[in-house]
Amino acid sequence: MLMDMMTRIATLTAECLTSTWPEAAGLPTADEIRGLLAVPPDREMGDYAFPVFRLAKALRMAPPMIAKALCEVWNHPEVARVEPVNGYMNFFLNRVNFAKETLTAVLEKGEAFGSSDMGAGKTVCLDYSSINIAKRFHIGHLSTTMIGHSLKRIHDFLGYKTVGINHLGDWGTQFGKMIYAYKTWGNKEDVEKGGVAELVRLYVKFHEEAEKDPSLDDKGRYWFKKIEDKDEEAIAIWSWFKEITLKDTARVYNLLGVEFDSYAGESFYMDKMDVVIDELREKGLLTISQGASVVDLEEDKMPPCIILRSDGATLYHTRDLAAAVYRKNTYDFDKCLYVVAYQQDLHFRQLFRVLEKMEKPWAKDCVHVSFGMISYEGQALATRKGHVVYLEDLLEQAQQKALAIINEKSPNLPNKEEVARQVGIGAVIYTDLSNGRIKDIDFSWERSLNFDGETGPYVQYTHARCCSVLRKAAEVELPEVDYNGLADDEAQHLLRLLSRFPDVVKEAADKYEPSMITRAVTEIAQGYNKFYYEHRVLDDDAGVAAARVALTKAVKDVIKTGLWLIGIEAPERM
Repeated sequence: MLMDMMTRIATLTAECLTSTWPEAAGLPTADEIRGLLAVPPDREMGDYAFPVFRLAKALRMAPPMIAKALCEVWNHPEVARVEPVNGYMNFFLNRVNFAKETLTAVLEKGEAFGSSDMGAGKTVCLDYSSINIAKRFHIGHLSTTMIGHSLKRIHDFLGYKTVGINHLGDWGTQFGKMIYAYKTWGNKEDVEKGGVAELVRLYVKFHEEAEKDPSLDDKGRYWFKKIEDKDEEAIAIWSWFKEITLKDTARVYNLLGVEFDSYAGESFYMDKMDVVIDELREKGLLTISQGASVVDLEEDKMPPCIILRSDGATLYHTRDLAAAVYRKNTYDFDKCLYVVAYQQDLHFRQLFRVLEKMEKPWAKDCVHVSFGMISYEGQALATRKGHVVYLEDLLEQAQQKALAIINEKSPNLPNKEEVARQVGIGAVIYTDLSNGRIKDIDFSWERSLNFDGETGPYVQYTHARCCSVLRKAAEVELPEVDYNGLADDEAQHLLRLLSRFPDVVKEAADKYEPSMITRAVTEIAQGYNKFYYEHRVLDDDAGVAAARVALTKAVKDVIKTGLWLIGIEAPERM
């Protein structure tokens, strides 16, 4: 398997250091050197550079002397030459060897390039999307859904067993209110026809009427108590509301290509909380505060974690504790990721600390993967103020806008509707996963559907361009690859980006950051387009043409894989 060239250089540099100064203490490891390697701003200065300044103390030498000494003993065929410049070692790759090694590795694995078995025998649970029953799926759910979906694919790609969990919001007094509203102002035919939109209308109607008659809140509590008591009628209506919601959201999930292994929501844990509450009591962790049962977290500089309200009702923390214990017992996870907005940071810090106090050694394996807020065309979303963008409407609009662009630019494109689906939905997902997840996002149609900027359509178009080149190349007979044809700057830059892809995938998994893959495929697309404009792929020299076609195939495969890892399809024609 191809070792990323920066890792190779770092390993060889570490070996050089220890063989030149075997007695020296405090020398950096290969991993530390790898972190210090950089690509010089000017290609005349080499392909990579290592600053040796931090070695000065350990070796008691001036940095320029250290760089000169290391360059004199360097003797490895992977690097054509290495030059000392002030306190830097500048590495110049053997370009032909690098091209051959990189292309061979990528083409050998094809679309599996970058995958590994590093996660074999390990399980990762991912809690994401977590929609609310009887509410429509809006744009605010996009980030949790797509970050979670991408992290699931990334971990699958690295050999982990993954469990995708949609922790449904399907418990609480609001469902008692929903049942009362349905029985008072609704009917089966309207709900069957209107779906979740009709349920939302009934819920809004309840609150409007409750403002006039506060006693309706008691009616809502009465019906929720009937759900808790497993009343046959109440359970039947509640279950029906869940079915309607899941049917409604299935359309959105199908458009996004998102699937789950479990839909165990809050209600699933109602009979699993007593054991956790008993354990908290037995371990002396529960105290009474204003009538409520809480875990005191004052020493951790956090508010108390409320486990039971004064009336004995459970809360989110109670259910999340039960869920964590259930997931560990059921799946024996090595990591449990909660893909939830950063506003819930305190909730998860409290949750994980309580698990630690319960002496759960696996508490350290629970991770809150937080993310920023999303706005739409410069406006914050506010459900109560009526400014909410429903995700299904957004995805439908994206497809229509993409189709309009295709009709204008490529009117004769076959399967226009299918490509418009891939491009429109890809544009939405790319926008969501293009920046670091903790950053807030402002969704803009003009930016998202731009075919020239750093966008989903731009990367997809580059993939389609590669496919077009390969179709033309299939019509001519090419000899064996002449790797000398890939010694130019543009090809070498592209090869470096390809060689780094496996590292990027691993780093994206380690940091729970899909945007690293988005950035990588965007840079590869940019690198290929620069290469494409600077060089004729089907060159007059057949051996060079074969090399450039092989590079095109490698780029196509890696872009397709990268897009798949972030949940985007790669059209072959655009």
